[in-house]
Amino acid sequence: MNGEPSTAGSRLKAWQVLFGGICALVLTIGLARFAYTPLLPQMQSQAGLGVADGGLLAAINYAGYMSGALLAAWIESPVWRQRLYSWGLPLALVITALMGWSTSFGAWALSRYVGGLCGAAGMLLGSGLVQGWLIRAGRRPELGLYFIGLGLGIVVSALGAMGMTRLELDWAAQWEGFALLGLAFLVPAWVWRPPVPPPASKAAAAQAPNRRWMALMVAAYFCAGWGFVINATFTAAIVEKQPLLAGQGPWAWLLVGLAATPAVFIWDRIARRTGDVQALLIAFGVQIVGVLLPAVADGLAAALLGALLYGATFIGIVSLTLALVGRRSPANPGQAMARLTLSYGVAQVSAPALTGLMVEASGSFRAALWLTAGVMALGMACLAAVLREPR
Repeated sequence: MNGEPSTAGSRLKAWQVLFGGICALVLTIGLARFAYTPLLPQMQSQAGLGVADGGLLAAINYAGYMSGALLAAWIESPVWRQRLYSWGLPLALVITALMGWSTSFGAWALSRYVGGLCGAAGMLLGSGLVQGWLIRAGRRPELGLYFIGLGLGIVVSALGAMGMTRLELDWAAQWEGFALLGLAFLVPAWVWRPPVPPPASKAAAAQAPNRRWMALMVAAYFCAGWGFVINATFTAAIVEKQPLLAGQGPWAWLLVGLAATPAVFIWDRIARRTGDVQALLIAFGVQIVGVLLPAVADGLAAALLGALLYGATFIGIVSLTLALVGRRSPANPGQAMARLTLSYGVAQVSAPALTGLMVEASGSFRAALWLTAGVMALGMACLAAVLREPR
């Protein structure tokens, strides 16, 4: 395999580019990152991984993601953006397998860091390449359909963990199983990669959002990243920690994926009616409700409803934000998305580590969930300020 597109790249159809991108997200995010969430309780019970160390591994993963965002924000060359995206696809399989090859925290940390780099390749370089291709092909430059890969990745990780647990495979064997499963997604993701985009025109390069608008969106996306990572890391663990709910964590994670998969279409349509920023305000508000439900009410119903609302909103926030910023920066949408995502990465590094320490100190997720809701409310204030900015 090499990083260059095939000669058939220019003859790709829209459904091939989108389907290949969806498979790439399942591979680089769903397996290389999200499989950690349903397997976290098993790694705690079977491999002796503590709550704080579990949060630290998640923070290391997002440190890798932020490193990838820095790299994506720095790269101007279309050839190198496509090449690094391509390299991230097979590498995602290798680091998934690495999680099961060793019981060393160092090996796990290496896997999580490189997995973060692969996630940045799929989310930022991939979404920029796909959106750029759609724009050049005269298609609607929405990314909702592309980001169905996030919800599908959660479904795949949840069903895979549940199925392999039923087969009585231990945590290490399940990581190896996920690596084998990833081969089915690697083939279409590789074959239908978007080709190298042409150099941007001067007219496109001149279009860029003003600094205050961008600063407010960066701040709002930081808050969204905080809300995302707490749920993405600890959803299964929150359910498992409640009395009488042991073993139900993967069901909550599956519900997140089932809610996220069709939500991409819904948020695109809401945005067409209300506008992108107004739709983001709605999504933030609904996610706050989902975050607080398990904090104010015990029981499986509150935990599962919170997971449902989280799944239905986080993907809309990511899709709407990145698509909006990409459209406002047509010369290099992937680079603009990466710059915005650096703030998301800061939240992803700090939030899980702090949450793990808070949970170990208090024995409960309640304080961390209330803090998360407050951060999300601050994000809504930033979005309200964006509405007052001139277009």
